[in-house]
Amino acid sequence: MSDRGILSSLRYLFADIIGEDDDTPPFLPEGLPEAVVPVAGDAIHMLIDYQGTSYAQLYVDRLKRFIGRRGFDDAVFAEIARLMAARMSYEDPIRIAQLTLATHQDQAGAPAAPINEVRKFRIDELIGALPAIVAEPVLDTLEWLGWLRLPVSIRFSAANRWGIRRLKIEAGLRRWRLFSVRYTKERAWVERWLHMIDRSLTKQPAAAPAIVQTAAMITGYGDPYRQGIADWNAIIDGLAKPTFDGVLDLADLGAAVAEARAAVLPDPRQVALKRKIAEIRARVSAAPNAA
Repeated sequence: MSDRGILSSLRYLFADIIGEDDDTPPFLPEGLPEAVVPVAGDAIHMLIDYQGTSYAQLYVDRLKRFIGRRGFDDAVFAEIARLMAARMSYEDPIRIAQLTLATHQDQAGAPAAPINEVRKFRIDELIGALPAIVAEPVLDTLEWLGWLRLPVSIRFSAANRWGIRRLKIEAGLRRWRLFSVRYTKERAWVERWLHMIDRSLTKQPAAAPAIVQTAAMITGYGDPYRQGIADWNAIIDGLAKPTFDGVLDLADLGAAVAEARAAVLPDPRQVALKRKIAEIRARVSAAPNAA
């Protein structure tokens, strides 16, 4: 993560801690391409609902890094705006409670079946939504017991008064989200993704769209979410970073990333993906000898 990214993240974390998060929505940055404006505008309103105005300001400041950059068009910039908003509004139990409440309120007075859903999480991601000072010792204990992957079912229900009250309590935990273990990891991931885009624009501009789209690999929660993170890291660490570092002489990184993504399977061992990455690297190593 860049120093600028760390400072931006900490600034808005502390604004939330000391209660300086006012209600004034952040302005769209000057110079933002017209094609990006509607995407960014919707994202700002969504992120205010998700975490507050200072969090939306962090999104705006991250966008500013790419204004005026050469090497990619407005459509790619719009995808950065869209995918970054999606990752910054990651799906945790707090968010699911928020969305369930919002849907219930939208249905008020309308004939509709009451919302009553059961979601399955891993216990480590439930604990990870708590402030780190509380979560970390609990997670250490769970790891020692071998229970980190223990499945837990949580009901999100607006079918009765008690269910609605519980949803409000769960949604109210958003105040503590920025202190959580999960947020720390998500913040670091977003900054690394943006850093990889920045390096691509410098080293291989043609590969930037492919690097941008890798964010779509990570969605949801539970095992699919963790699988997406693992697959993303495998591709970035195996292909993108070595290319940017000059260790791997990969002429068409974008095509290589697409090829590797096509090999992704829901396999925790990542057998097919690791094999494909090894094949791509082997082709590069063999190219000078073949010549």
